[in-house]
Amino acid sequence: MNNTPSNRPGDSGWYEIRLQGRLDARWSALFEGITLTTGDGYTQLEGPVVDQAALHGLLQQLRDIGLPLVSVTRVAHDVAESTPIPSEPTTNPGA
Repeated sequence: MNNTPSNRPGDSGWYEIRLQGRLDARWSALFEGITLTTGDGYTQLEGPVVDQAALHGLLQQLRDIGLPLVSVTRVAHDVAESTPIPSEPTTNPGA
């Protein structure tokens, strides 16, 4: 059994991370390449994560913000793009 981390392209994935509470648009700069979507009492981050080390780093950043972690889900990228959250606004940092 090999537990050595790898940086091969196949090790990357698309993740949806859900937090209890709301992050406003100013936080999006911290999570480059990740989309923040807010709803009624929650924030969802979704986007590519290059490997497990990057995922753990992202989770540490979220821990430091202090909002409770609800879920972390690895999803197929095409599923993530075709499954929007109904009637929830997406924060747009440029707006």
